[in-house]
Amino acid sequence: MSHRSVETIIGRLVTDEGFRRRFLTETAAVLDELRQRGCELTPVETQALTAIDPAALRAFASGLDERLQKIDLAAE
Repeated sequence: MSHRSVETIIGRLVTDEGFRRRFLTETAAVLDELRQRGCELTPVETQALTAIDPAALRAFASGLDERLQKIDLAAE
């Protein structure tokens, strides 16, 4: 079931601006919180998520239609 968790996390990273910003600044803490909430991640998946290129993640997110984005009003 852990691959489903990876898909959910990646989906949230590209559609939720606040989550993405927090993930990029506090990666280990965010992953720990997700695990505590029942998100199953193998050590390999955790390493791979930690190694995501922030620029690539931001570029992919910016390429999505704005209607699919969750805007972080706290950032503005």
